[in-house]
Amino acid sequence: MNDRPEAAQTAEATPETEAAELGGEPIDPRAEISEFLRNRRARLRPEDVGLAGSTGRHRRVPGLRREELAQLAGVSVAYLTRLEQGRGHNVSEEVLDAVARALRLTDAEAEYLDHLIRCQRRRRTTPPQQQVRGALRGLLASLEGVPAYVTGQRSDILAWNPMAAALFGGWDRLPPRERNWARLVFLHPDQRRLFVDWEAKAADIVGALRLDAGCHPNDPRLSALVGELSVKSAEFRCLWARHDIREQHHGAMHLHHPLVGTLTLSFESLRLPDDSEQSLTMYHAEPGSATAENLRLLASWGADATTPEERAQRS
Repeated sequence: MNDRPEAAQTAEATPETEAAELGGEPIDPRAEISEFLRNRRARLRPEDVGLAGSTGRHRRVPGLRREELAQLAGVSVAYLTRLEQGRGHNVSEEVLDAVARALRLTDAEAEYLDHLIRCQRRRRTTPPQQQVRGALRGLLASLEGVPAYVTGQRSDILAWNPMAAALFGGWDRLPPRERNWARLVFLHPDQRRLFVDWEAKAADIVGALRLDAGCHPNDPRLSALVGELSVKSAEFRCLWARHDIREQHHGAMHLHHPLVGTLTLSFESLRLPDDSEQSLTMYHAEPGSATAENLRLLASWGADATTPEERAQRS
């Protein structure tokens, strides 16, 4: 195992070629806003929001009508129509808050809607190639016994330390294109076995990709990734269509490691302050716990912390 943290390298194929080969459709930022609002409106019944008198046998929509949502939010139907068509880039914070309250959005969902609107205003283009600062690589290397890694756009895994590799697998042995959380979670069976609550991890990954889609609709690699996963994973297609938002910046993670068994870890994911859209994620165990002892075992094994299957593949 290579102990040096690495950054994902550029794949041999160009983004345009990759997107074309995988059938990735360009992501329309206006469609993202429109689909999200309509999806959330369809989930609400009139009786959920105190409009019991509006129920009836001949309703042609499964949830709230647009007129009903406009009434609840205190805006005109025409204004709401423009917003649902993705033409509300000049919408005020007050109106956006009123719509979020009327739709009973969670805090995460309201932040996501605001995120989509703000990113549309900025008219972001294709993100530049991602680079990890040398000082940040040094920080990763200094975190002995603490699994840590850096992720960037599209859930790419850009750099990591030896403990992260021992915990999650030998990322240095993967092609750069495969060093991506979305591909690992949905396309690699060993990751399904690793995460005790695989469904929650998968939902978090899709939520992060949704955020990227709102800010970087012209990113051909993101379009290609969504296209590839939609073709290869029915579970991804289902989660992507639901527009659920579950970005987690901290919490608990339960793993079933093939060498040391069950691990219960707390994690913190910190957005780096240089506007690179990179995040540093670190894991730690309760002092004196069985998980802490198992992490020490993994640290002592170092490069030998591989499963028999992995060792057989390398021989």
